[in-house]
Amino acid sequence: MGISVEDIQKLRKDTGVGMMEAKGALVEASGDFDKAVDILRKKGALKAAKRADREAGEGVVTSYIHAGGRIGALVQLNCETDFVAKTDDFKNLAYEVAKQLAAMNPEYATVESVPTEIIEKEKEVETAKLEKEGKPAEVIEKILEGKLAKFYEENVLFKQKYYLDDKKTIEGLIQEAIAKLGENIKIGKIARFQIK
Repeated sequence: MGISVEDIQKLRKDTGVGMMEAKGALVEASGDFDKAVDILRKKGALKAAKRADREAGEGVVTSYIHAGGRIGALVQLNCETDFVAKTDDFKNLAYEVAKQLAAMNPEYATVESVPTEIIEKEKEVETAKLEKEGKPAEVIEKILEGKLAKFYEENVLFKQKYYLDDKKTIEGLIQEAIAKLGENIKIGKIARFQIK
């Protein structure tokens, strides 16, 4: 099976990877475009995991104002170098994260920023509901994992579905940027303002 130049270029445009990496993913996926995208996402996640411990002391603070000035969002997005912080790709990512914050109104930036007492309270409430329904302890534990994941998806910016593509999360969007830019990227502080 031949891989066309058009397919390689389209994959590069959609994912931001290099020519050889796009071609390699298409070859590995036997020409299946969607499979190639998944392969590149998995590789991006691996690259992101390898960079996770690196210091992200540079970055930008980006704002987004919506609805005729009635909603505003500020996002601090960090990376490793000022060189990457000045790139259009990084600035655009920060802007998209700020738009997500304005649109979806999460309370927390990351899972780590959710206070322990909030998580414990959430578990306590859900456990009480499930016990009232007569669920066994081992089933409750599994259901709690799902309930907590849902809580994070609704309340944590990093875990929310991307407003432009619900097949992606903000975490996935950041991992794609890490793979493309070659640096660790982290959400710092967030703030959202709204005139009721």
